[in-house]
Amino acid sequence: MEDEFAKLIRRINPPRVVVDNGACENATFIQVDSVYKHGILLELVQLLSDMNLNVTKAYVSSDAGWFMDVFYVTDDHGNKITDEGALVYIERTLETKVHLLNTMRSSVDSTSSEDHTLIELTGSDRPGLLSELSAVLADMECDVVNAEMWTHNGRAAAVIHVIDHFTRHVIEDPKRVSIIKELLFNVMKGDIDAKIPTARMSVSTSGKTHRGRRLHQILFADRDFERPNDIKFKTSERPHVSVMHCSDRDYTVVMIRCLDRPKLLFDTVCCLTDMEYVVFHGTVVTGRMEAYQEYYIRHVDGFPVNSEAEKQRVMECLEAAIERRTTEGLELEVITDDRSGLLSDITRIFRENGLCIKRAEICSSNGGKAKHSFFVTDVGGNSVDPKTLDLIQNEIGQGCLIVKGNSFLCPKETTRSYLFGNLFKRPSFQSFKLIKSCS
Repeated sequence: MEDEFAKLIRRINPPRVVVDNGACENATFIQVDSVYKHGILLELVQLLSDMNLNVTKAYVSSDAGWFMDVFYVTDDHGNKITDEGALVYIERTLETKVHLLNTMRSSVDSTSSEDHTLIELTGSDRPGLLSELSAVLADMECDVVNAEMWTHNGRAAAVIHVIDHFTRHVIEDPKRVSIIKELLFNVMKGDIDAKIPTARMSVSTSGKTHRGRRLHQILFADRDFERPNDIKFKTSERPHVSVMHCSDRDYTVVMIRCLDRPKLLFDTVCCLTDMEYVVFHGTVVTGRMEAYQEYYIRHVDGFPVNSEAEKQRVMECLEAAIERRTTEGLELEVITDDRSGLLSDITRIFRENGLCIKRAEICSSNGGKAKHSFFVTDVGGNSVDPKTLDLIQNEIGQGCLIVKGNSFLCPKETTRSYLFGNLFKRPSFQSFKLIKSCS
């Protein structure tokens, strides 16, 4: 009966998506109204992130079984989306996603395929790790289709999709799979005196979790939020997270202030969702390269954060979720013709020239081109010597290596203050429907 009632509510109140370029001078306005379902906020934010849209401002409300989100988005250059085809695509994609969620159908990850073998790895970070992993895969005649690796607090996690070099499909031989898993585990294990890492390998299916979300989950399970004493961060680079109780509405209020960057909203919402918290109301504001986020949350059991230990854990996990993608270093992009063993050769050149890969995103397209991004430092965590870049450029090939600069630039020091106050001092979240400017 409950399922039938839920279906009736969804038929009476179909989801609605509005994409408007006239509501704001500097950003594209997106509004989503729908019956609430747990996880819908993360699904939408994930979709915007995958479309390379940067959220400059957002308002969230999901009280009384109804969900309403407002996003102001720009492209990678900070401009509103002007292409009509792109606007139609955004609207239809969001409508399709919400419809699938409302009809109880599982979300499909566009990065997964039945023709790929999925490898998930985690262990202690060290210089040359990705080079060693890619060398093993090349020796075992596995071609990397796409991959992503993050490092944080001395830990490393990787999600890699590979195919057989000859069949161009999933690796099916159980004996070969077992050998690959053992070799990769030995690479991740490294020093036998270090904390024993885990290594997993499985055949991907159409229902696999989003790659970015999976990396968050892997590192969270590996407890990377526990900061080793020998790892230091500059005060200006550390996110500031505070957690407090809102007694009049029985919510827990989470406030976040940190450097702004792409995919930041996805990382924080992903963390809260995977920790089984529900965001009932939220505000996100960015400006001067800084981001301010405020969330009113409860645990899925309906209770707010009710202990100091839980409060501390929420703060630590949110800080870790923000820092995982805020990697220091120089961003190097390699665009060249794809071939077997390319990733192994590139990472070997980096290692031999004393570079340490802090984060990597690997993509081999069907058009025969490879586009790989690396965030690198020297082995001591310092800036890369320009002479080293010249040597690498000569080895990889002129025109193939693009130096994109520091991963993120620190803003000028500003007075610590929040751009928003208590959300409940506003008359109603329904007023968001009337917003016509970003000012």
